[in-house]
Amino acid sequence: MKHQIQHLLLMLSVLSIATKRVYSTMGCSGNQPFQGVFSVSYVTAPNDDVAKKLAEGLVKEKLAGCVNIVPGVHSIYEWKGEIQKDSEVLMVIKSRTSRLDELTKYVRENHPYEVCEVISTPIQHGNEPYLKWLDGIVPEKKYSQNSLTFP
Repeated sequence: MKHQIQHLLLMLSVLSIATKRVYSTMGCSGNQPFQGVFSVSYVTAPNDDVAKKLAEGLVKEKLAGCVNIVPGVHSIYEWKGEIQKDSEVLMVIKSRTSRLDELTKYVRENHPYEVCEVISTPIQHGNEPYLKWLDGIVPEKKYSQNSLTFP
């Protein structure tokens, strides 16, 4: 339902550029054993209760290792030809990249918005002990013999 996707994509782009500049000035190559294995997803929700319910479900289903709920997000977007202004909460979800389709499906099926926002970006660099912890919490995607897609 939210067309603030463009705004968040712009923000993610700016963050990505800024991060690369910081790493280049620090002499960091960004090559880590977990580079791209995990992702951060951004989901907006209408209120804290909805966000908590979604977050608990994602963690319980092992689709996320951690979900931060950030209050006080003001979203301005166009919807059905009208400019909308909403107060929302932002969910910052840490997960395994191979599980993003399942994560997105879970959010879509449990979110009250007609069109919910689920935007993800891979983690290129991070605190290795944290990423190891995440590796132990969110299991690899399981593929069945009948599955048409394999990693």
